[in-house]
Amino acid sequence: MKKQFLMLLDSETCQDGSVADVGAVIVDRSGIVINQFACLVKGVYDDRENFPLFTNELAGDLWNQASLDKRYSQYDMMLDSGSRMLASIHAINGWLMRAKAHYNPILTAYNLPFDISHCQQTGIDLTPFDRRFCLWSASVSVFAKTKKYRQFILDNHLFKAVTKLGNMSYPTNAETMTRFILGDISIPDEPHTSLEDCIGYELPY
Repeated sequence: MKKQFLMLLDSETCQDGSVADVGAVIVDRSGIVINQFACLVKGVYDDRENFPLFTNELAGDLWNQASLDKRYSQYDMMLDSGSRMLASIHAINGWLMRAKAHYNPILTAYNLPFDISHCQQTGIDLTPFDRRFCLWSASVSVFAKTKKYRQFILDNHLFKAVTKLGNMSYPTNAETMTRFILGDISIPDEPHTSLEDCIGYELPY
């Protein structure tokens, strides 16, 4: 039987929705990483005046304006260390096409429509990956509706709010899902950098 592969993808965006940081890992069905890449998008990340990283004062400390310099410094250190490279959209698409040709992986991401939309806006071509599914949607279907998941939320006081109908709202973000799957409430929040999110918060699924 021909071996099957998944490609876990993540992207981090600018204020206008362009992708500044994109990464992916190709894994087999056992979760073994076969190949990976991560890069900052040339012409986007290095044009901070026209493409500043995403900020939202209402979304928490990581995303506020005061944290912007820290996030840029983190990425700059990645460039200096070699854990990121600055790559053109043409080079990124070249890697994706080689991955498609060699592995023919099933594409997935946590909230796949978001990544597809913003990659398309930036010129990153995911159209050849015709086999795809949304990891968030699958996780909600498999885990979030179970009694065990709901008990995990209750036991660790992770519920978000009470709805108008008197029901609790259960979080289904990547951090909560990963903590549930690994049984470790101490796992920190996502760093919201592409490759690290893929490996730390999507690969465990």
